[in-house]
Amino acid sequence: MACGMLCGCAATAPDPAHPQQATGWVETRLYFGLGPADRPAAGVGEAGWRDFLDREVTPRFPDGLSVIDAYGQWQGPGEATPERLHSKLLVIEHPDDAADAARIEAIRTAWKRRTGDRSVLRVDEPASVSF
Repeated sequence: MACGMLCGCAATAPDPAHPQQATGWVETRLYFGLGPADRPAAGVGEAGWRDFLDREVTPRFPDGLSVIDAYGQWQGPGEATPERLHSKLLVIEHPDDAADAARIEAIRTAWKRRTGDRSVLRVDEPASVSF
């Protein structure tokens, strides 16, 4: 008997969005400051973040991503103390190509336009992925 009959395994067509093993992928982490940690009402709330995620991020990366609640700080030039921020960390595993790089930049630009923030920290690292 074949494995499919014994263990319920069925042969499926390859899915390029979810390869069994892939090289040439990258993990991109984007750090979004939602607002002052000590004044949550002054920044972007959970509903505002989800709206941004639904409108700007998910359409560009519909195959999946992770969002992690974070707390961070940043001290700008000439500032005496760091600004402490309630943040979201967005993690996306994707092929290392120009099209995905452009989608990442579009997300960063949309956030800065929406919030007036000067930056969205981006970290890219090579990734070996399997699904």
